[in-house]
Amino acid sequence: MRDALDDGAGERELVIAWVFPGQGAQVVGMGREMAQAFPSAHDVFMRANEALGFDLARVCWDGPDDALRQTEVTQPALLTTSTALFTVLREAGHAPSLAAGLSLGEYTALVCTGAMDFEPAVRVVRSRGAFMTSAAAGRPTAMAAILGLDADAVRAVCVAASHAGVVEPSNFNSPGQVVIAGDEAAVREGMAQAKTAGARRAVLLAVSAPFHTSLMAPAAARLAEALAAVAITAPAVPVVSNVTAQPVAAPDEIRRLLVAQVASPVRWDDSVRTMAAAGTETFVEIGPGTTLSGLIRQTLDGVRTLHVEDPKSLDETLQALQ
Repeated sequence: MRDALDDGAGERELVIAWVFPGQGAQVVGMGREMAQAFPSAHDVFMRANEALGFDLARVCWDGPDDALRQTEVTQPALLTTSTALFTVLREAGHAPSLAAGLSLGEYTALVCTGAMDFEPAVRVVRSRGAFMTSAAAGRPTAMAAILGLDADAVRAVCVAASHAGVVEPSNFNSPGQVVIAGDEAAVREGMAQAKTAGARRAVLLAVSAPFHTSLMAPAAARLAEALAAVAITAPAVPVVSNVTAQPVAAPDEIRRLLVAQVASPVRWDDSVRTMAAAGTETFVEIGPGTTLSGLIRQTLDGVRTLHVEDPKSLDETLQALQ
């Protein structure tokens, strides 16, 4: 992974990371204004419709919300929206020095860097969503955000609550923000233990499955079969893996880590630190919302965060990058 470079004329090259959100960022209407304003963005949505065999664009743009929130729809919808957005940003002459994405967003990072083609990626993430939904079907599960405890304290809370069932850290989002997931009774016990341990808040999340825990092992096994049929090549710029929080380039390793990611905690805070250590000074969040920008600012001091989700934010980001 490269650091900021001197271009030979005494000017430092700006190291820019493009980052892509995951499930939870979706909102009805996402991508519609960009598709109306830019033919290339509209084309991405039409390619997704053809690849999937249904009108994904209509669900993204018009809802209803309960249809968009179905995991097997949410995941290809977010991949498609973020791909449409970065396509326009590329047309404007910009490219990342490195890339990363939160959970599902890692697939967008791989498409962005040329490691995966868009159509097979959008199909496989639809399957990924279905696999993740069905992995714990019929089992009462939950996820909860623990705010105000560090990672080690949350790990200890999960151990203390494990008598009530499976409960594990699933997302290390930023210092003081860790998500736990597993059996509902164990998660609720973990929330109580966290408050006793000094957590500022413990909040149940509106999700359909205990993502990024060992309960997703059946989904990982099914995803391994699906990914075996997807061509993967080395990315054009480094992509930081959720599982290792380190850049990954070898196609077989990318495939292995995408499978492991489903049942492993997302190390987003460490991924952000890795990108900063590589010299990243500007992070551009590409997708609906600014959740990742907030997490990055909670993790690092003195970095610039920009975002692209509609024509207005695109213009603001292009101005900032001049």
